[in-house]
Amino acid sequence: MISFGENHKSAQGAKELDKQDGLHSFRNRFNFPLNEKGEKILYFTGHSLGLMPKLAQEYIQEELNAWKAFAVEGHFNGKHPWMTYQEGLSEAFTEVVGAHSSEIAIMNTLTVNLHLMLVSFYRPTKKRFKILIENNTFPSDKYAVDSQARFHGYDPKEAIVELKPSSDGMTVSEDSLIEQIKEHGDELALVMLGNCNYLSGQYFDIPKVVQAAKEVGAFVGFNLAHGAGNLILDLHKDEADFAVWCTYKYLNAGPGALAGAFIHQKYHKDKTIPRLEGWYGNHKSSRFKMRPEFESSGSADSWILSNPPIISMAPIRASMELVNEAGFKNLRKKGDALTCYMEWLLKEECGETVTIVTPAYNSEKQTRGSMLCLKMGERAKEIGDALKANGAIVDFREPDILRMAPAPLYNSFEDVYELIQIIKQTLS
Repeated sequence: MISFGENHKSAQGAKELDKQDGLHSFRNRFNFPLNEKGEKILYFTGHSLGLMPKLAQEYIQEELNAWKAFAVEGHFNGKHPWMTYQEGLSEAFTEVVGAHSSEIAIMNTLTVNLHLMLVSFYRPTKKRFKILIENNTFPSDKYAVDSQARFHGYDPKEAIVELKPSSDGMTVSEDSLIEQIKEHGDELALVMLGNCNYLSGQYFDIPKVVQAAKEVGAFVGFNLAHGAGNLILDLHKDEADFAVWCTYKYLNAGPGALAGAFIHQKYHKDKTIPRLEGWYGNHKSSRFKMRPEFESSGSADSWILSNPPIISMAPIRASMELVNEAGFKNLRKKGDALTCYMEWLLKEECGETVTIVTPAYNSEKQTRGSMLCLKMGERAKEIGDALKANGAIVDFREPDILRMAPAPLYNSFEDVYELIQIIKQTLS
């Protein structure tokens, strides 16, 4: 863990840490919810819905103004012509997910994109028909893979395999994960993991998972709902076949915002890879010629079905400008410091009354992002409600988990200090 000392167990110590933070001023570019007194609420649920960037409203209004001024000609006129709007967003995500812009498509919502990827990369045969998912998988992922198995004529009870957790019932050791991939071997059609896991915060080592899956002949993909904007990712280099993510959590693009998809470039012109197609996936040179034959764009755009919803894309542009201005590696470094500070203070102030299920920080390798998941026993919901009543928003998950995420773009060390004091008071 990043080290802290006795001087950091005070509000003044937290403020000193904020003075050393080169990203501290970014919090002023977000809208915080306020209490009845007009004071900022302590907000630690960026893993569920990120705060609203102040630029978002301005950028949405820009596109409303363009629609008003140009109508259909807004596709070619205005500050940000709509014909190329989507291309700029793909470029904005290259550092965040570690991919070429041609491998990124901003489209649809998360589970829709997951289904589109499963059409391409879940291709079961009589012998090789299983999908390996993580334990504690997010329900929508489970519904998606179950329904895809049924669509292909398989019983999900046989086709969908969940990882067996360690003795803590939550996490899976790296060695066990690899062994379980090997165990199912030539029956595996696909390995598809949520990364980080939404309930434990555990990071799965993408290069090792990819290698193990490829060695047994399976495709491999990731749901990065809790990874994009939270983890250091290098999807192209690591040779993941596909990935999907949302933009409303750590990427602050607003409720129900458009999602993203990564398809490795080696599949862009592979005619053996099936996909669902729509007119906007056509090559740009022929898109408006309205031919009956589909001409692939030769990139991830081939998976795009319909016109990009420009007004919905505007807040993504606002958020990604902030992310890229800060620099994602800088954000991850601050995120590690904030999360370690939270963990350290919890242990110092609350002791054994709190059980942290998220893996510990490791300076040698990535083990988690900016979220801590706490087992709080039978009082978990009561404690979560009490925190909210005292001006701090965290997230309760059945049956006994509280999740809290110190987001590096807008949370401060002082925020963390104040949250832990409220937790301590509530527990006592």
